[in-house]
Amino acid sequence: MRLLVVEDDPSVRDTLTTFLELEGYQVDAVASTLEALERLKDGGYPIVISDWYLDEKTGLDVLTAARGSNPSCSVILMSGRGTIENVMAATRSGAFDYIAKPFELDTMLDLVRRAEAAAMPSSDDDDRDDEQLPVTEMIGFSPPMVDVYKTIARVADTDATVLIQGETGTGKELVARQLHNKSKRCQQPFVPVDCAAIAPSLLESELFGALKGSYTGADRDRVGALESAHGGTVFLDEIGDIDSVFQMRLLRFLQEREVRPVGASRAKKVDVRVVAATNRDLSKLVDEGKFRSDLYFRLNAIPLNLPPLRERRGDVEHLAREFVKRYNGRYGLSSELTKSGLRALQEYSWPGNVRQLQHLIERLTILAPQGRIDEAAVMEALSATTRHEVQSESLAETEMEQIRKVLAATGGNKSRAAKILGIERKTLYRKLERM
Repeated sequence: MRLLVVEDDPSVRDTLTTFLELEGYQVDAVASTLEALERLKDGGYPIVISDWYLDEKTGLDVLTAARGSNPSCSVILMSGRGTIENVMAATRSGAFDYIAKPFELDTMLDLVRRAEAAAMPSSDDDDRDDEQLPVTEMIGFSPPMVDVYKTIARVADTDATVLIQGETGTGKELVARQLHNKSKRCQQPFVPVDCAAIAPSLLESELFGALKGSYTGADRDRVGALESAHGGTVFLDEIGDIDSVFQMRLLRFLQEREVRPVGASRAKKVDVRVVAATNRDLSKLVDEGKFRSDLYFRLNAIPLNLPPLRERRGDVEHLAREFVKRYNGRYGLSSELTKSGLRALQEYSWPGNVRQLQHLIERLTILAPQGRIDEAAVMEALSATTRHEVQSESLAETEMEQIRKVLAATGGNKSRAAKILGIERKTLYRKLERM
């Protein structure tokens, strides 16, 4: 089988060509989009492997040309800077797959063999425009994140229920919002519900609504989250924390797509997509009899697992630099992340994942001495976040100065200041009373 490899990096091009030739493929390799487009005119390649970032054109142009001359051509795109916009554009234009660099040669071989075995092309997206996609808040070019982008790209336009699983701080709500924003429901409401933050006795009225007088304190009709999200998406966060009684109510809703407010005699149909998330192992809860298996299977129609930050360390630099830029702009500062500071960030395990990194960078941007986020500043900040609450009778002058700086930067917002300082809000209030 003839393959075309389009890659401007000679070492990658030569390595990939040699490897595939040893596996029995006939490989033509070119270094530019101009050469590639010329080769693709006759439609003679069933498989094309192309880098995304090439010259004045991109791998998307190669993909368009390859599919234009041969609709059954399977195009595999590679990139060392994979973004959700790139993955979405590639998927919508009919790419066979998208792979992040660096990759194992055996992984590429597996993709090529799957492309070779594909009897019919996937043309679901042939007629879509390659529109300019909006900038996203999702940051990361690592292979695990590219896999997340690929899943979002494939399922966003469907109404399938998605279950996002990942540790605290990995960005589950952000992924849910991306699923909504990239879908045909994007102009309709996105309604998040934190199931763990609502008392079990109130969760039913929160989701399904309630009529005036249906329970003590119900002084007016209340529209539930599911009805509020009609036409759009409801995001049920921490779904693993709901009790067994409400699990049954939720299962019935997923089966019938009807809501009956508390105190109402009749149900009403709602059109809503459900995206759920949890930091718990639902399959284990099912085994332990704490979560209904039928509800789990309903929710888990499309599983999406978010990697912890320690498994995507290559993204720490991109995240940290983006957060420094963001908070410099927000607070009118010019803090700088040094090489030693970045190295310290990359070596940390990040038990709180991206959320912990973000809060730490916000704190450092405001408090780092002379605006230099170096190794010493990072290590001191990490030590402070893991330290137990200070129990001394009086506050040290340095701590008082830090609190003043953070409060000034946040415009006196005590909740925000407490997050930046890594302490509970009630702890901050106690410290302020002593100042």
